Amino acid sequence: MATRTPEIIQPGKEGMEHAVLVTWTGLLNTDTGSPVSLTDFPDRTIQLTGTFGTGGEVTFQGSNDGTNWNTLTDPQGNALTKTAASLEVVTETPRYVRPSVTGGDGSTSLTLTMFARTPR
Repeated sequence: MATRTPEIIQPGKEGMEHAVLVTWTGLLNTDTGSPVSLTDFPDRTIQLTGTFGTGGEVTFQGSNDGTNWNTLTDPQGNALTKTAASLEVVTETPRYVRPSVTGGDGSTSLTLTMFARTPR
């Protein structure tokens, strides 16, 4: 199990004055992403791409204390646990968020990208 550090494109760069882009790459079976805290950016959308392999599954999680993690949901109340590429809005806005790969095989290699913006 490895913890993957995300690439973060900060506000004001690449034309994103009121937004931030966070990308966790190379997520393998049992990996988690380093948590990020983006409390000023409550509108969040995640995109999941990559090779899922056999049984590949990733869950997008949130925590207010950085220790206890819960599965986040989309606006319809569905858990953000995915087994295929997808683009989803995130309902909750906890202090910390991260991806967690909970299944897969040797070919599993996923990328989770989160776009977060400040409402104007």
